[in-house]
This record gives sequence, structure tokens and C-alpha cells, in this order.
Amino acid sequence: MKMDLPPADDPRRLTVRAWLAEHPTPSRAELGTSGYLTPHWPAPWGLDADPEHQLIIDDELSGVDTFFEDAMIGLGWAGPTILAGGTAEQQERWLPGILDGSETWSQLFSEPEAGSDLASLRIRARRDGDAYVITGQKIWSTWANTSDWGILLARTGDIDEKQRGISYFCVDMSLPGIEVRPIIEMTGGNHFNETWFDEVRVPVDCMIGDEGDGWRLAKVTLGAERLSLSEGGVLWGMGPTADECFEHLRDTGPWDDAIARRRFSTEWTDAEIIRLLSLRMLSSAVAGDDPSSFASIRKCLADVFGQDVLSLVKDRRGAGGMLGTQDLTSEHDDVYHWGYLFSRALTIGGGTSEVQRNIIGERLLGLPREPPPAS
Repeated sequence: MKMDLPPADDPRRLTVRAWLAEHPTPSRAELGTSGYLTPHWPAPWGLDADPEHQLIIDDELSGVDTFFEDAMIGLGWAGPTILAGGTAEQQERWLPGILDGSETWSQLFSEPEAGSDLASLRIRARRDGDAYVITGQKIWSTWANTSDWGILLARTGDIDEKQRGISYFCVDMSLPGIEVRPIIEMTGGNHFNETWFDEVRVPVDCMIGDEGDGWRLAKVTLGAERLSLSEGGVLWGMGPTADECFEHLRDTGPWDDAIARRRFSTEWTDAEIIRLLSLRMLSSAVAGDDPSSFASIRKCLADVFGQDVLSLVKDRRGAGGMLGTQDLTSEHDDVYHWGYLFSRALTIGGGTSEVQRNIIGERLLGLPREPPPAS
């Protein structure tokens, strides 16, 4: 992906290069405390970088590994929400550990009866003196089994209030009454969990924002994204990149089969469409416009692409491509085997493809809202 950016002698570039000269192999903590992991955050936690400045930093750090899988929830979701709705004391309490990696975070949103329709969540948070007593169940809780803290949506109002009755909490995952049950995926791995809360007392000062403000903050959480020039892996930023998939495909033997050749060309074309859409979103942001209306389009395209390109890799590798090991530590032993199995989740997690198409229809095409199901 190419984009016109300021020249090599731009002072902002020189600043990053000077820092890299002092930190040639920066650690996670050094990247976090310097602000280079979160340049879009306000000072002192970030660099107050505008879109162009973010892309300059990203360009200069292209040779540095800035993707940390266990930081996705903390840096991508919890941190921006604490910045948007937390008090100064809460920011001082949680942001340093998020930035330097000393504390990890999980996401506690979905429930058995509230996934895509998150406003239907039922887990209760009842005020009792200096704490909220939380009872109920969460599911698909990313990294709940290994995290120090979790971001939790719970109902403090009546179920009939829907969005208005939801509040947002930061929960210490070591509190008594929390039980986490791992969900072993077909990859053999364990990113997701069931999480049970049995009369868990969460201090009042762990609520972000006001009571009933959770729905607004959840939208902040789900909409927070740092601008980047890098394409990342085809599995929500994880796994192999599109170019790595294509390079691997080229090495899978002769291409004299017409159907396989057509599938390869289709995937390459789809990858270019996604690249161009990403470039359009970046250009929009640099120009000061809101690119969020295109995010649902990109997610729909990118999720299906991730599934399709890894399916092609699997087919080209033959039976041997499905013989990778499957256990809790094997996901990086054969990234294509693991990636193919994991890719089934792409069109479900983070908003199903059906939900994304509804958003596109309503916000971009101006179609009426989908009517509620008949009772």
C-alpha cells in the first residue's frame, strides 16, 4: 500500500529515528511508555498525534514488531474507554500497566442470549454500599482465563431499559466468586472462555462513567482503532498476511489446474480491493473526515477473504495440510493449519457479517431499520 507522506527530513520522522537509534530493539514496555504504541492517545499516555503523524510513526517503525497479541484488549479496547470515560484517578490506576504490558485484559461482553444483540444482556450489577454485586454469565470471553483485569458490561437498570440500563466496569479477575471455564476451540487452542459471576463484589470506583452510561462507552470501546499502514495478518491482525499467504501458495506446486488458477486470481483481486479500501479510509482520516462508515464494508470483505484465502492454502497443500498438531500450544507450529481452523470465527466475532450488512444498509444506503422479529 502506497500513500504520499512527508519527506525523509520531516522533523517528526527525525524524532522517531533518534529514538530508534537509542532503542534499536525496543521492548514492549519501552514502546508503550514512549507513546509509540498509542500515538493517537492524548498526552501523557500517548503523543496526541494527528492522523498524518500516526502514519509517519507507523512508517518509521515498520521494521519493529509492534503487534502484541495479549495487548489487543488492553491497548485496543480497555485503554481508549478508560481515557474517554474514566476519572484521572482511574487513568493513573490502569493505563500504566496497559502500556508497559505488566497487566493484561480480557473482554466480558457477550452472553448466551446476548451476542449480536448486546443490548439484551442480562448479567446483573446490584449496588450494595461501596460495591456492586455482580451475578450472571458471560461467554466468548477473550483471554478471561489468563488476564489480570476484564472490561465488563452489566445491567444496573431494568431489562426493559435496554441500552439505558447498562453500566461499564473494570473487574479484577482474581476476585472471589469468578469462575472461568475454558472453551477449547477446534484449533486445539483456547482464546475464548465461559465466565461465571456468583455474587462478585466489585468496588464502586471500578465503574467507568456514570451508572447507565455503559452503552455509550461500549461504542467507544468497539470503535477505537489506531491508524496504521501495515496490513497485519488475515485473522483480525493475527496469523499470516495476505502477501505471506500468496507467497506460500506460489510454492505449492504446479498451477496447471484452471479452477485453482481462477481461485488464486480471485483472492489476489479481493486482497487488492481491501488494500484500496484501507487506503481510502486512511486518506479520509488524514483529510479530517470520519472513515468509520467504511469500517463495516472492510470487515465484511476482510473476514470472508481471510476464510477464502486460507481455504485455498488448505486445498493446495492436500491431506498433509490438515495434519498439523492440535493442542493448547500449537497455534504457531503450523500457522496455515491453525489459521484455516480459526478463520471460521471471522464472520462471527466482532459483529457478525449479517450485522455489518445491516449497518451498511442503514448508514450508507439509507435503508430503513430492520423490523424487530414478530413476537
